[in-house]
Amino acid sequence: MNKPVMAGNWKMYKTPADTTAFFNAFRPLVADARHCEIVICPPFLDLPAAIESARGTNIQIGGQNLYWAKEGAFTGEVSGPMIRAAGASHVIVGHSERRQFFGETDGTVLKRTIAALEAGLTPIVCVGEHLAQRESGQTEAVLCEQCSGGVTSLDAQQFAKILIAYEPVWAIGTGKTATPEIAAEAHSIIRREMRQKYGPDAAASLRILYGGSVKPDNAKNLMAQSEINGVLVGGASLDAASFAKIVNYQS
Repeated sequence: MNKPVMAGNWKMYKTPADTTAFFNAFRPLVADARHCEIVICPPFLDLPAAIESARGTNIQIGGQNLYWAKEGAFTGEVSGPMIRAAGASHVIVGHSERRQFFGETDGTVLKRTIAALEAGLTPIVCVGEHLAQRESGQTEAVLCEQCSGGVTSLDAQQFAKILIAYEPVWAIGTGKTATPEIAAEAHSIIRREMRQKYGPDAAASLRILYGGSVKPDNAKNLMAQSEINGVLVGGASLDAASFAKIVNYQS
């Protein structure tokens, strides 16, 4: 059975000095956490500090985005090979903030996912609905469309190497959290779509993370749902003690 993944997305927070200070506090708090995989995704400028601070530990480092070309005249972009060469192992793809503010589409999510895989990175592919879509009963349709427009275009070998994060947009940075049952239902929809495309074994092996105002006081209940295979944490991952409590949800 694959271990759950406890991932932190720092978004646009922390300097390299802040990053080093965080890891100095965080490392001893999770040194015995062997029940899960720990991934932290800092801003690009913090990758060297994070990778050096995590060296020799049970903590993996990821990027927050990547461009689909390996190199070229794309000012301001970062490629998969660059992220991999820096020492990272994961990368977030298609985060709702990228979709909402920077024009990300299902098609570009697919291109970035493939680029990540070609660079030897594990993509954390994000999907999720807006509040208006949930309130109008479109959650299932939105998730199916995002999956069919993105990851289901991968071949079986590529699919086996990805993670998916369900992030209801209405629960990101709002303090609102999907109940464990609501989150599990959405995860079940995603897994069903994957089962239809890739078969029962591949769908069962897929790890689907929940993201959306995850905090120390709700992590254990979320992780108690069999459909939830980890979390993608935003604000609560910025504080070492807070994120350590989420990682150590079993205790």
